[in-house]
Amino acid sequence: MTTGVMTARARVLSSLFKYAVSIVVGLIIAIPLYISIIGGFKSLGQLQAQPMRFPVPLDLTQYRELLTGAVGSFWRDLANSTLVAALTVGLALILCAAAAFALARIRFRLSSVIYNYFLIGLLFPLAVAILPLYLQLRTLGLLNTYWGVVLPQIAFQLPWNIVLLRGFFLSIPRDLEDATAIDGYGPLGFFYYMVLPLSTPILATAGILALVASWNNFFLPLLVFNDSTKFTLPMGVMDFMTQHGVAWNQILAFLTLAMIPAVILFILAQKYIVAGLTSGAVKG
Repeated sequence: MTTGVMTARARVLSSLFKYAVSIVVGLIIAIPLYISIIGGFKSLGQLQAQPMRFPVPLDLTQYRELLTGAVGSFWRDLANSTLVAALTVGLALILCAAAAFALARIRFRLSSVIYNYFLIGLLFPLAVAILPLYLQLRTLGLLNTYWGVVLPQIAFQLPWNIVLLRGFFLSIPRDLEDATAIDGYGPLGFFYYMVLPLSTPILATAGILALVASWNNFFLPLLVFNDSTKFTLPMGVMDFMTQHGVAWNQILAFLTLAMIPAVILFILAQKYIVAGLTSGAVKG
């Protein structure tokens, strides 16, 4: 009886500890977001005097100027981020799906070697390869071009997405492949008519992860771009802060607008991320 009571108390204490940690972490995240969002609705004097107080009435001047283009270049930066992200996601999905299918469903002698080669790519973050990458981009004439950002982003997406997709493709029953062969289709027909339709959740997951990584990428565009007309949103925020260093209400408004697309995307895609990662994606 005593052991049962102690176990119940331990569970309660464990739950309370988890809730306390969650609340603390939530506040650490929520307070800066709150200041950023409401800061854009304040005048500079209100923000400096009372940064935590909710503004009454709301001052829409900062958001109006940003959205109309009177201040900053939000729409141009948004368009650049959208273009870079769309090219990255589209090409990465095509290459990753094709490579993962070959490694999962086609038997050839070097398949394990090639797969391990992609696994090694997981060990090398962008920061490690930044100097040789810069030299290679300069040699190829890709500096200050969109492809100078898109192609390296695709390359660094390949290892993780190939591992993710290969595990899912392996989980597709062999009987479906045999049935497709009986209907007269080869490996490409099986890939196009059977594998891709069945892989919608994992393809959505891979695409969303690639999109978020591209959208939040700051280091690579900073390395490649020197023309402000090609800046993506993260670089646009940096450039805006440089030009308006004392207007913190405008800076916070720009930051809030820059966050909105990523937040909306994550909310809409959350179910696909969970579904993709839990539907055979880690089998391998």
